[in-house]
Amino acid sequence: MAAESETKKVVSQFELTDHDVNAATLEFLRQMDEGLRKDGTSMSQIPTYVTAVPDGSEKGVYLAVDLGGTNFRVCSVQLNGDSTFNLTYNKVAIPKELMVAKTARELFSFLAMQIEVFLKEHHKDYYAAQIKKRRSGTTRSSEYLRLGFTFSFPVNQLGINKGKLIRWTKGFDIPDAVGKDVCALLQTEIDKLGLPVKVAALVNDTVGTLMARSYTSVGKAKSILGGIFGTGTNGAYIEKLSNIKKPTVGEYDKSTGDMVVNTEWGSFDNQLNVLPTTKWDKILDDASVNPGIQMFEKRVSGMFLGEIVRLATLDLIKNEKVTLFVDANSSFNDLQSITTISRESGLFKQWGLDSSVLSVAAADDTPELSSLRLELETSLQIDSASLVDAQIFKAVAAAVGRRAARLSAVAIGAIVLQSGKLNDPDTDVVDIGVDGSLVEHYPFFRAMIYEALKAIDGIGPKGAERIRIGIAKDGSGVGAALIALVAEKMEKDNSNVEDVEARVDDLVWNTNNHNTFIVAGVVGVIAIAALWWARQRS
Repeated sequence: MAAESETKKVVSQFELTDHDVNAATLEFLRQMDEGLRKDGTSMSQIPTYVTAVPDGSEKGVYLAVDLGGTNFRVCSVQLNGDSTFNLTYNKVAIPKELMVAKTARELFSFLAMQIEVFLKEHHKDYYAAQIKKRRSGTTRSSEYLRLGFTFSFPVNQLGINKGKLIRWTKGFDIPDAVGKDVCALLQTEIDKLGLPVKVAALVNDTVGTLMARSYTSVGKAKSILGGIFGTGTNGAYIEKLSNIKKPTVGEYDKSTGDMVVNTEWGSFDNQLNVLPTTKWDKILDDASVNPGIQMFEKRVSGMFLGEIVRLATLDLIKNEKVTLFVDANSSFNDLQSITTISRESGLFKQWGLDSSVLSVAAADDTPELSSLRLELETSLQIDSASLVDAQIFKAVAAAVGRRAARLSAVAIGAIVLQSGKLNDPDTDVVDIGVDGSLVEHYPFFRAMIYEALKAIDGIGPKGAERIRIGIAKDGSGVGAALIALVAEKMEKDNSNVEDVEARVDDLVWNTNNHNTFIVAGVVGVIAIAALWWARQRS
């Protein structure tokens, strides 16, 4: 009874009531608006210069690379033009020393070398032909493969392929890179290797998720939000240009009236106005590489959930009233053996409890919790955990997971409300694209999101039924490829404009008869019309 009571005390601290969810949603909307009006806010609300989403008819072969956490992925994407695609990729772990390298060059040189390895392996003939052309001086930029660079860290984006790093997250810490254009850093290292590749677009993984979901989703409804719920968490959504009050530097197509905005919601409520905070949240934050920031992410993302469970479980182990993972008498253990924890158990090490263990705990609904107990043994070196031990661990893990899901609903719900789509009689379904290990592999995570959405004022049960949350598979790769396609089209359109301007100059200055000014005037009218048409297509 004492163990049950003490466990409930811990579990109750992770409870997020319906009232809490609504208060957090209102604060989320307030901080979204603040970020649209000025820079330097918790939620950066970064304009992405992407002003439209795909319709599924796009075609071509494009490269994409994804630096989003502990792994680096290089992809080539064949867009088939019918909402389908074929994807080939390599994935490699980022060496831990490069995550905290002294110079940006060390990390970006490693990334460029992985692109070279990929081209040699999967595009051998193209790579060899282009290298031969380059050596002979006959290569053309138009023949280069366009690459979309998914860079899932806060960036001040200044164009479709230009953005300066604001800060690192997810365990990276390379001060030398802060304030520098990450596309230029990668392009420099690509050029050093002589690769036939041009970094055409800078893409946050959430923007890529939104684009990929829009390309592959069925029906008339196109996605309004791309959300990542994995190692980290963030979201990008379609915002009305009229709502973006802060200056937006750079060229972009204004004709759609919309722009995709990267919220950087991982840093929502860094001030802790409404976010729930336990003693274990404080311990985790103090010991992190970026204390005081990314406070929302530290309560939602997979990188941190295991550590929160570990810290709370460790306190229960130290609590003499509970006797967790300890047998006072082995006859009380239903396995008839003494429970022991290795001194090398991950429970005693920072970040020693992987969040995947939470998924096992959530999935095991057997009376004996046999799968969870086996996982405790294999992952955490806890021998012969009793049924009561497993029940206590499962309760703590479930509470942390449920809080993360309900906080995820706050972000999704706020953006659904911001879009106004639920009040649009022409909108049957509000589509949301998501990606990441939590929404893919954590049992009932999406169900818990829907449960919380029903409690949000302005959404309710009926509104939640109209919200469709779907997985955007390979979102970062396919989305980056799609934006590289958009960037290539912009290049061609700009080239057309420059070509028209050059021809106009030739016509005007080569008109040498007495009707020079009349002809020039006519040519000028034609030129203005041509320029207008070319720019309308961009």
